Amino acid sequence: RFHFVVRASLDLLRPEQTRLSSSESRIDQLERVNSRLSSMIQMFFFVSSEKPKVAFYTALTDAGTLGPYNTAITLKYSKVFTNIGNAYNPSTGFFTAPVKGVYNLQFTAFGIDAGVTGVYVYKNNQRIMYNLEINNSNYVPEFFTKSLVLELTAGDVIYLVLPSGYSIYDDIYNQSTFSGSLLFTL
Repeated sequence: RFHFVVRASLDLLRPEQTRLSSSESRIDQLERVNSRLSSMIQMFFFVSSEKPKVAFYTALTDAGTLGPYNTAITLKYSKVFTNIGNAYNPSTGFFTAPVKGVYNLQFTAFGIDAGVTGVYVYKNNQRIMYNLEINNSNYVPEFFTKSLVLELTAGDVIYLVLPSGYSIYDDIYNQSTFSGSLLFTL
């Protein structure tokens, strides 16, 4: 009689075992899917959190002396050596910030003939810096280098302007340059 009760109890448990092993199989499947999803989510956040890369380095021209002109002109640094992120446009002379962040910008202005070498720095349409070097001697090289660290929002434009009556010099030796890079995003 005990044997019958045990056997009957085991027979009653078989559907539960079948359901249990089916549930265990589903749990295994869900764990595999969860693991794959977790890997995909980690990869998504890795890719989406990758820092934007922005850096450029340019030189002005091979033409020698530019200016003096009767009006101020935007300087178009046509010799592009580095333009990671394509934020510098050589046809306009504009650097356009692709993301909100803090940027380091630098320029060197070179003059060789008697006269005044000068550069305005503009952010959007507002002049934010003015520099000049007065050269009273013929064929004596004069230059200055300036750096700026600016907080820019996406779409802000930085460009350099040669003031009216001033000149700047560049040739194959790339003495007048404009460069910049993104330090970090905000």
